[in-house]
Amino acid sequence: MYVQFQERLLTWFQAHKRDLPWRNTQSPYHIWISEIILQQTRVAQGLPYYQKFVDKYPTLQDLANAPQDEVMKLWEGLGYYSRAKNMLYTAQYLVQQENGIFPNSFQKLKQLKGIGDYTAAAIASFAFGEPVAVLDGNVQRVLARWLGIKDDIKHKKIFQNYADALLNTENPALHNQAMMEFGAIQCIPKNPDCKNCIMQDICYACLHNVVQKLPVKAKKPKKPEKTAFFYYIQNEYGEILARKRKSTGIWANLYEIPNTLDAQPYFVLLTDHIQKGYLKHVFTHFVLHITWLHYKTEKHNIPILEQDWQWIPVTNLNNFGFPVPVQKIIRTINSQSLF
Repeated sequence: MYVQFQERLLTWFQAHKRDLPWRNTQSPYHIWISEIILQQTRVAQGLPYYQKFVDKYPTLQDLANAPQDEVMKLWEGLGYYSRAKNMLYTAQYLVQQENGIFPNSFQKLKQLKGIGDYTAAAIASFAFGEPVAVLDGNVQRVLARWLGIKDDIKHKKIFQNYADALLNTENPALHNQAMMEFGAIQCIPKNPDCKNCIMQDICYACLHNVVQKLPVKAKKPKKPEKTAFFYYIQNEYGEILARKRKSTGIWANLYEIPNTLDAQPYFVLLTDHIQKGYLKHVFTHFVLHITWLHYKTEKHNIPILEQDWQWIPVTNLNNFGFPVPVQKIIRTINSQSLF
C-alpha cells in the first residue's frame, strides 16, 4: 500500500504543484531562507518576503554582512522575530567559522541556531538528496487521515516513524515536497475535496467518514489576556519618541513607542491626548489589548533621561522596524493627517 501511495502522490504532485521559486534550486542558502520564512507563515504571505530577502541578500555572505536593524526592518510584519535574529546569527557563523559552506547532512544542520528537525530535513533532502522525511503540520494531517492514526499530533515521534517508513528514498526531495504540497492544497484542514482526491479509495479517513476528526488535536487552554497603553508622542518638530527594545523577549531588537507593557513610562504627560484608539494583538502565549493615545507636546517637556530613547522624524519611520501593533498605530494616525 505504501508503494501505491507513493506512486499516486508523485502523479498528483506533477499535475498540481505550485511554481515556487525555492523549488527551482538546490542552493542550500535559498532553501534555508524559504524554510525559515515559512515557519509559522503561509506561502502566500511568505513569498513576497522571500523575494525581498533574496533580492537584498543574494548570497550567504551578503546576509552575514547585513546590519541587524536592516534585517529586522525587512522582516517587519512576519512576526516571530527570533527567526530573523537567528537567521542572521547563523549566516554570520557559517561565513566566519565554516568558510560560508552549509553543512550537507541532517544531523549537522540541526546544530545550527534556528534550525530544528523539520528545517534540517527539508534542507538536507532538497539541497543534498539525503533520505530524511520532513514532518510538518501538513504532513501530519495527511498521515493521520490516510493511515487512520488516532494519536494526538503532539506525539511527533509516532508520526515521524510513519513518515520515515513512507519516504521514497530514491527521490526524497520530490517525495517530501509532494507530501507537504498535498497537505497544503488537497488534504486541507477543513472541508477537503475528498470526492476528487486521488487517494480516496485507499484513505482510512475517507473510507470511514472521519475526515474532520483527524488528525487528533488536544484542545488548547484559553490564552491569558493582558492590557497595555501605548503612547504616540509627537513634538513640534514632527518627531516621535521611540527606542530599540532589548535583544531578548518579545519584539526583540525592534523599535517601540512608550508603553506600559514592560513598565510605566519614566515621564509625565502634561497635555491632553488628541486621538485615542484600541487594537488587539494575539501572541503565541497571550492576548494583548492595547489602548493607544496620540499626544502633541513640546520637545522640552520630555527630557531624554534614558539614553535608549530618541526622537525620530516622522518622515524616517519607514527606516525602522516596528512591531505590527505599532505599525498599525502609525498607519492610523498617518491616515488621519493629524501631523
